Amino acid sequence: MSWRRLGAVFAPSGEQWWARSHAALPTPVHVTDDTFRFFYSARDADKRSHIGWVDVAVSDNPRVLGVAERPVISPGEDGTFDDSGASIGCIIRDEDEYHLYYMGWNLGVRSPWRNAIGLARSTSLDGSFERFSPGPVLDRTPVDPYTLTYPCVLKIGPGQWRMWYGSNLAAGLDEETLRHAIKVAHSSDGVRWERDGSIAVGLTAHQEHVIVRPTIVRIGEIYLMSFATRGLRYALGAAWSRDAKHWERIDEIMQFDRTEPGWDLDMICYPALFWHRERLWLAYNGNGYGATGFGLAVWDGDHPLKSLAG
Repeated sequence: MSWRRLGAVFAPSGEQWWARSHAALPTPVHVTDDTFRFFYSARDADKRSHIGWVDVAVSDNPRVLGVAERPVISPGEDGTFDDSGASIGCIIRDEDEYHLYYMGWNLGVRSPWRNAIGLARSTSLDGSFERFSPGPVLDRTPVDPYTLTYPCVLKIGPGQWRMWYGSNLAAGLDEETLRHAIKVAHSSDGVRWERDGSIAVGLTAHQEHVIVRPTIVRIGEIYLMSFATRGLRYALGAAWSRDAKHWERIDEIMQFDRTEPGWDLDMICYPALFWHRERLWLAYNGNGYGATGFGLAVWDGDHPLKSLAG
């Protein structure tokens, strides 16, 4: 059994000032019944990323129900860590508040960009999110000296928050020198984070030099992580863990048939796993890092980790 692709679901019309193109990094939040609000990163005419949303009825025949008129987060003021753009990582609900973790962009001179991780919060999915601070909650340090990318946050237990995030392992940002893996940080409140540079999922596959945008669901007693992996081209990879600490790669469960032409022929990236009606679903981007929008797939058949669950 494997993933069944349901096709492209949404791409911006280009009519909104903040969403001229792209629907990158789809991030689902359940609203009610079959309705999910997918937050995503769009680009304006200056190619700066903003975070907005689209409501989708999730089923074997998904359909768009509504689109945000304005973004929930736009680039920050000049001089802040996100003045060149804001790209979503994840949203987690903690009691009556939503925590939105995102990646802020600064354009560079000697290097094209640098990134850090920010936090915004809201008591409702229908309003704007307020930044926790003009500065990031996770930035460059001696253990992360280069750049940080898309966070995935889970609350494992009371006072036990964990963040998986991308981190460059070397200074280079070009094809030959780029090395990017997934690291882990810990927090007691979701705001103040501690880390020691530990790599949660490292580079292993032949010619692989990037692992980015982790997403995690719990299946019984097992955690399943998916992420985008880049060698010759972008594809999806996966890892599993019983304790959310030690991860083993199982990329084979994220294989797609990539022989038919279409919106995701050349690239499959930026996954988001989620459960709905006792089925495992996947939102993901196709060609052009979200230029063709995002689509859905659903897992057909037996438990995706049946051989491990026992």
